[in-house]
Amino acid sequence: MSAGITLLTGASVVLADRLADGLTVVIEGDRIVDVLSGPRLTSPAETRIALDGCTIVPGFIDVHVHGVLGHDVLDGAEAVASVAKLLPRWGVTAFCPTSVACAPAALDSLLAQTAVARAAATPGSARVLPAHLESNFLNPGYRGAQPLTCLRSPAALGSDTGAENGFSAREILDVIAHRRADIGIVTLAPELDGGLELTRDLVRAGHIVSIGHTAATFDEACAAIAAGARQATHLFNRMTPMTHRDPGTVGAVLADESVAVELICDGRHVHPAAMRVAIAAKSAARVMAISDGTAGSGLPAGAHAALGGRRITVGDVALLDDGTSAGSVQTMDRVFACLVAQCGIDLVRAAEMCSTTPARELGLVGYGVIAKGAIADLTVLDDRLRVVQTFIAGKRVLGRETPQELP
Repeated sequence: MSAGITLLTGASVVLADRLADGLTVVIEGDRIVDVLSGPRLTSPAETRIALDGCTIVPGFIDVHVHGVLGHDVLDGAEAVASVAKLLPRWGVTAFCPTSVACAPAALDSLLAQTAVARAAATPGSARVLPAHLESNFLNPGYRGAQPLTCLRSPAALGSDTGAENGFSAREILDVIAHRRADIGIVTLAPELDGGLELTRDLVRAGHIVSIGHTAATFDEACAAIAAGARQATHLFNRMTPMTHRDPGTVGAVLADESVAVELICDGRHVHPAAMRVAIAAKSAARVMAISDGTAGSGLPAGAHAALGGRRITVGDVALLDDGTSAGSVQTMDRVFACLVAQCGIDLVRAAEMCSTTPARELGLVGYGVIAKGAIADLTVLDDRLRVVQTFIAGKRVLGRETPQELP
């Protein structure tokens, strides 16, 4: 055996189709080179980490996270790097830095930081994926915590509309055009004047368009899907609801197999029963569990942080000073635990929604699974589903409450 081999032994392992006990995960370099039944002898060149009583799942991939532990990705220089450094303690191995609607300079700064972080990964930090823009093209009536002064109409691209508030729609689109390589997902409201044309343009440019913060009717949401929208942002929240005679945006995205949906799994934004309904309708293969975490995530109740420069207070959710819900205060380990404990979802499907489905939707080949040849991004949980170890590219970057390690 060559040097640099690590054996993870004794844990239950969440595979793509089952939970298996007594396996040994063999890591060499940044890859899983084998998954074996039972223990095996180690040579002096190998490291064995005994994880008895733990469960190994694919590293969590959060496609919608604004910040954590007092840091917001729009805070300015080094903000993205700061969030990336903190997230592994909650089992996150990769994430999409997520904006709220903001001015062109703030957006450009976020995307420039994203480009730097993607080009040169920082040891010990979560992988930085192309950003998710909760864009300026959202419906004001469904804006939630999005700042009204930053919202623009897609139909105003050829004018100075909005310039009285400091910038135009065209300036935002110019930043997006300049930073395309570092933008993965763009959330927009397709029913806005020019929304379908913008959807088509973004899809042609290679972005994933997600329907969100929207007053779209069922027919308008279906038109957006026909135009190329393939995701829905935080299902149920800030979109037209579903009734039996008026399915709305919720009904449109639940009924269409081509659309993957985000689901905030904190037990507050969506009732566990509604989560179960959505998962049953879409299957775990079409649901991406997200934190929608803010800079308040990981902070104690009553603490203050910021979201896009505005103060939030930590409660059951993040709250603006006027009481508006402004995202979650949960981390991805608690998202996983919510799926299992509150929704009754088994570990395999929970891991699929927290890891495998996000990886697939973002086109990340070899990520989000525990299998021979896959990237060794792994999260180790104890019997209460708390994170005790995190591995990124085969290297242990977190060893909190570390089980016995043998030579």
